[in-house]
Amino acid sequence: MQTSLIMAIYKNFLGHAPDWYKKTIIGCLIANPIIFMLDPFLAGWILVIEFIFTLAMALKCYPLQPGGLLLIEAMFIGMTTPDHMLHEIEVNLDVLLLLVFMVAGIYFMKDLLLFLFTKLVIRVKNKTVLSLAFIIASAFLSAFLDALTVVAVIIAVGLGFYTIYHKVASGKEFHHEHDHTSDDTVQEELGRNDLDDFRAFLRNLMMHSAVGTALGGVMTMVGEPQNLIIADKAGWNFVEFFIRMSPITVPVFFMGILTTVLLEKTKLFGYGAKLPDAVRHILVDYDKHMDQGRTVRDNARLGIQALIGVWLVIGLALHLAAVGMIGLSVIILATSMSGVIEEHALGKAFEEALPFTALLCVFFGVVAVIIDQGLFAPVIHWVLEFEGTTQLVMFYLANGVLSMVSDNVFVGSVYITEVTTALQNGEITRDQFDLLAVAINTGTNLPSVATPNGQAAFLFLLTSAIAPLLRLSYGRMVIMALPYTIVLALVGLLATSVGLVDATQWLYDMHLIEHHTALPGVESTGH
Repeated sequence: MQTSLIMAIYKNFLGHAPDWYKKTIIGCLIANPIIFMLDPFLAGWILVIEFIFTLAMALKCYPLQPGGLLLIEAMFIGMTTPDHMLHEIEVNLDVLLLLVFMVAGIYFMKDLLLFLFTKLVIRVKNKTVLSLAFIIASAFLSAFLDALTVVAVIIAVGLGFYTIYHKVASGKEFHHEHDHTSDDTVQEELGRNDLDDFRAFLRNLMMHSAVGTALGGVMTMVGEPQNLIIADKAGWNFVEFFIRMSPITVPVFFMGILTTVLLEKTKLFGYGAKLPDAVRHILVDYDKHMDQGRTVRDNARLGIQALIGVWLVIGLALHLAAVGMIGLSVIILATSMSGVIEEHALGKAFEEALPFTALLCVFFGVVAVIIDQGLFAPVIHWVLEFEGTTQLVMFYLANGVLSMVSDNVFVGSVYITEVTTALQNGEITRDQFDLLAVAINTGTNLPSVATPNGQAAFLFLLTSAIAPLLRLSYGRMVIMALPYTIVLALVGLLATSVGLVDATQWLYDMHLIEHHTALPGVESTGH
């Protein structure tokens, strides 16, 4: 009886996850306290690796449960404290509110998004041109909005396309309800191969768009959360931030676009997938069906959503309020003007974001472990020992490598704080500080596309509802991001090592930027 109870508990543990995966997590839970007693620093790094492992296995088991168990144990054995985790959550509250409200807001604008992107996909038949449209649009929007918001839009569009085709391929009409998670109902005559090809096509667009958020996000002070922190520490405004970053970000952007063209032409790393003719016909029929059946009320709803979209762009670009609050306003405006007033109808919009919000809180707990155990401290002190251009290169590389492992917002904020302290202590000049700030910003934004845990937008895509439908696993994301990682990281490194100092001096000579003598509110150290 006791044995059967233990077996029942074991079978319930992590549900239908593979048996080897369950045993691996149990093994980690047993080993971590022992390792922590022997070497807390080593135990901290092992916990980080274990958490990355849970992310990599996201399609086998959502990372919240195994990652959460590892973090709870880490707190009990003293790797960090609940208070420190709460502090990290409070610091990143804007990001959490963004997820809770903005993603739900995008859900209520999906009719407009599907209308616009369906027209784009069926009219632009050249896959390379379509890919460029997605990556450039994502880059432009991310430079003024937020990468998570842009990715939420792309996910909503991709999920809409997939549902349309899967519904028809399962023998249903456009207006029917449908479970798009099962392939058992897909009719053979419509072609399972078409479904696989369509998945590959959507994977291409998803990854191009995700990389686009990195290309645009690195350029402006509002593109990523750490950009705002760096700009605030340095005392740069929007224009100065853009100009100071441009010696690196502009060549990186154009090389990123060139990489997109080459990937689509060569069909390497899983790119180059075309939209199957059968799927195109279905999308064309869907577009005609929607156009013919659209009533005056439907047109009014689209018009209202378009106006709300304008408000969304203006509100985010001008920072009229916190991103989450703007998202909340989108929910209120879109639902009230569309007649969505039932609680259960509102609830569906939050299903996509809340699991990821919980996972992100666990991630902030892991960040607290990194801080308390000083996991990055040796690297920080090591790179500060270098001087001149070598120091810039080492900062770029160190930030890049650590951002691949951890969160780029955390890495960027830690490094800019250390550099600020070094300036205040007179260890570096103000001009060197400005150059290091550029290296930190580009280092955290560009190489971090290598892994989903490097950028929140990539992690959101990996754990979204569309990832399992498109067979977009952690490993596949890493492989598809690899050519971009190599190009972006190397071009950024080359620009940092060869052109950054000279280009910045030219910007001074042309009076596009001015020399600063000290940090805002801090007296000059005399350097």
